[in-house]
Amino acid sequence: MTNFIAFIVYGLFSVVIWALILSAILSWLVAFNIINTRNRGVYMIMDILDRITTPILAPFRAVIPPMGGLDISFIVAFLVIQGMRNFLLPPAFETLRQLIG
Repeated sequence: MTNFIAFIVYGLFSVVIWALILSAILSWLVAFNIINTRNRGVYMIMDILDRITTPILAPFRAVIPPMGGLDISFIVAFLVIQGMRNFLLPPAFETLRQLIG
């Protein structure tokens, strides 16, 4: 049972990480006018990624101001999520395994 829970949680973390990466890449492509949001498909993808990443990035953006127009909250959020996934989740799941048996 704990392996299934770990699988789901790691999967959710992976989805969040990929959403952050895709959102950053698409924002750069829009900023450099390689793609534009007048295209309905691009707009829908950007909207979905914004809905996923904005709640994650908002606390970081509140603490870290943009530096010269560069928003580094993505990098900090990415590092925090990776750290949680690599260093906090394994001991948490090991404790859960010991509790459940």
